[in-house]
Amino acid sequence: MKKNVITPIEHPDQMRAYWQKEPAIVFGIFFFGLAFNGAMFLSPVYQGKLIDSIVSGGSTQVILISALIFVLLVAIIQIMRYFKRFYVRKFANKTSATMRRMIYNHLLNQPVSELDNENTGNLMTRTISDVDLCVEGMRKFTTEVFDTGVLMLGYLIALVYYDPVIAALSVLFIPVAMFMAEKLKTAIVKYVVSYRKKSGEIADLTYDYVDNSMMYRINGMETENRFRFEHELADLEKKAVKADVLENSMQPIYYAISLIGIVFVIWLGGNKVISGDWTIGMFSTFVVMFVALAVKASKAAKLFNSMQKSQVSWKRIKPYLHEYIQNTLTTPKEGSDTALAVHDLGMVYAPAVRPIFEHLSFSAQSSQIIGITGPIAIGKSSLGISLTGLYPYLGKIMIDGKELREYSDSEKSAMISYLGHRTQLMSDTLRNNISLGDDLDITSVLNDVCFTEDLMKMPDGIETLLGNAGIRLSGGQQARIALARALVQQKKIIILDDPFASIDRKTEETILENLRSHYQKSIILIIAHRLAIFDRFDQIILMNKDHSFEIGTHLELLEKSPIYASIYRLQTLEGGDSFAEKSR
Repeated sequence: MKKNVITPIEHPDQMRAYWQKEPAIVFGIFFFGLAFNGAMFLSPVYQGKLIDSIVSGGSTQVILISALIFVLLVAIIQIMRYFKRFYVRKFANKTSATMRRMIYNHLLNQPVSELDNENTGNLMTRTISDVDLCVEGMRKFTTEVFDTGVLMLGYLIALVYYDPVIAALSVLFIPVAMFMAEKLKTAIVKYVVSYRKKSGEIADLTYDYVDNSMMYRINGMETENRFRFEHELADLEKKAVKADVLENSMQPIYYAISLIGIVFVIWLGGNKVISGDWTIGMFSTFVVMFVALAVKASKAAKLFNSMQKSQVSWKRIKPYLHEYIQNTLTTPKEGSDTALAVHDLGMVYAPAVRPIFEHLSFSAQSSQIIGITGPIAIGKSSLGISLTGLYPYLGKIMIDGKELREYSDSEKSAMISYLGHRTQLMSDTLRNNISLGDDLDITSVLNDVCFTEDLMKMPDGIETLLGNAGIRLSGGQQARIALARALVQQKKIIILDDPFASIDRKTEETILENLRSHYQKSIILIIAHRLAIFDRFDQIILMNKDHSFEIGTHLELLEKSPIYASIYRLQTLEGGDSFAEKSR
């Protein structure tokens, strides 16, 4: 697949950098913007000439020539308008893509511990709505610099050319309308900020209800949550009304104020027609240009408001706009033996909080399978996550003689595969759910997780669509697909958090045999409550309630650890699953 080459941007936290990034497009906007708006005043001028040729009783040939010139002029102006809009829209699209890429890049490179503190709703509002509003403000500013600034100046010069006195009197009220619009922007910004904040809160509530819908339903909280959601929506509606109505309801008022000067145009301009100083065509031209000037002046208020909303959104997304330079450290050699050495490992999710666990030391080599077990909520999942290096940790994790912190994120990703205890599948094909879009052969890994028979029953094989838009899978099928995703690249270290929870005992044993046979170059760490298969592990880490650790083989722990021995015997006697549930 051909990859797009992305041009880096200097100073992405400065708005002017986005215009500097696209010099060719900006030149197109500048050229066609000047050409279009500079020629706009010619349209009413030639319209007046056409009217004069008709009123004066000119020949058919003269009228046709005047009409033809007017039509051609309008056509040329509209063509220039098309190209101006084309370049403005192209600039907006490129800027939106650039901002979204940088925000996405920022999130990918942000430490997971910091990303966990992000409000999901506000984050989605930033990445979608705020980028759109910010770019829309930049687009309108770019457009109105010409469509309002240049055009108003052109009309004003033309009006002064026709009659300086009438021009001066007629435009007296235009600055009043623009002054009112500029002063109201502070109030509009206040309401827009309140609306954007509430919008993010609503988005966050929505994600929470989707993620926890089953829990709320089981515990009878649906009605309570529905009332809360409706209350928040009503509040959002009020804030939206305040933000939008104040902005849009003032537009006719600005227009009416700007048009007050038409009284002077009709009165004084009419007298000039009566006295013979002006033709009807000249009067018509003056009226058309003044009305167009008044319309543009009233829309200047909308430009102010759009720019203010853009500034609000800009402040929200600005901290996320960074260019990242990827670390160029050498990727670990594929296929080489792996050595893992953990020294005095501990994990603390927040300062001034007691560590989840600490003082763990162990080592492992390629082809070894390490089991991790212990009571519920003791920190087993935290131990598995700490070994990925995604969160800050205490002590040292040495992989092939090098501290895990010294590896780049891309190197960590190339070495370590992690399967969380919560199955996460995408609404995509079975192939893409496992390969994540890479060109990989997934046949062998499907066999390793005992999915071959399931695959034969699927309508389109590995191209079968899963999720909301496709077929529904059982819990065991989902678990095995997620496991296949963790195994498919056979990385140096594979961390599996409760991978067999939804899988029957026979399938579990077969998968374990496949792991032992086909992943000799990997170190596999399996977190589990069910100990029936722990006798096949090379090493076991038992986490105790007093935050101590017991490490050894299955036989060693049976001899020296009364807790491990009692758990194993009870699970064996009661069938395994029953005790696992009790221990939870």
